Amino acid sequence: MHLFPVLEERLMELLHSLTPAEWNKPIIAKLWTVKDVAAHLLDGNIRLLSAERDKHTADPPGNIFSNEDLVAYLNGINADWVRAMKRMSPQVLTQLMEITGKQYNAQMALKDPFGPATYAVSWAGETSSVNWFHIAREYTERWHHQQQIRDAVNKPGIMTKELYYPVLDAFMMALPYTYRDIKAKKGTVIKVSVTGEAGGIWFITQNDNWVLSKENDEPPAAHTIISGDIAWKLFTKSWRKQDVMAHVSLEGDATLGIPALDMISVMA
Repeated sequence: MHLFPVLEERLMELLHSLTPAEWNKPIIAKLWTVKDVAAHLLDGNIRLLSAERDKHTADPPGNIFSNEDLVAYLNGINADWVRAMKRMSPQVLTQLMEITGKQYNAQMALKDPFGPATYAVSWAGETSSVNWFHIAREYTERWHHQQQIRDAVNKPGIMTKELYYPVLDAFMMALPYTYRDIKAKKGTVIKVSVTGEAGGIWFITQNDNWVLSKENDEPPAAHTIISGDIAWKLFTKSWRKQDVMAHVSLEGDATLGIPALDMISVMA
């Protein structure tokens, strides 16, 4: 939680610095502009404050029977909001972000880290989660959307050890779930490395189920090495496996190493 205000400060500095042309630049995902992403972040602030602080109940989502149903529902309401925000100026949008951003952070900080989360982190295969994981998931959302803006307008600032490594560390919680259907003998170790200042090393070990860890003394059967510059694009589905192979090295058994490139750590 201590990083949320830091990230918020960087975001407001960024939004205040944008030119009219930059507000209209497309982000890496192509369908949205910089302004659309900022509007999406505002939506996150308003939804949390309305639901958790003010106990406001919105229209029920209807029948949600699968993760695909949930993703479709979220994509729909996100698109509706962004479409409506077309009539809002960047100046008004920035002012509303300043008002709601601090309130959002204060509301998030009230959560008991080990209490039950309202929403499970389904991209990690969980049907129920505790708040610390929900908080980590929300941090990755706010970081990667800000990074999409920075990437679009070529402004560095948050791909640092302090701010980026926690994103990667949370993303890797999806690694065991990504490998859930990959068969290997008990004790098999797979190593995933992300290069760069903010990078790190993670392992999963087959022990009836795949288990995530940051330390392992056993030689890995496969080692997947991903450039830190593009890892966030891969795991947020902006780029897919075929887009990143020039930025990836595979050592050992490639059939065990390649599935790491299919990991998606967002609701998409």
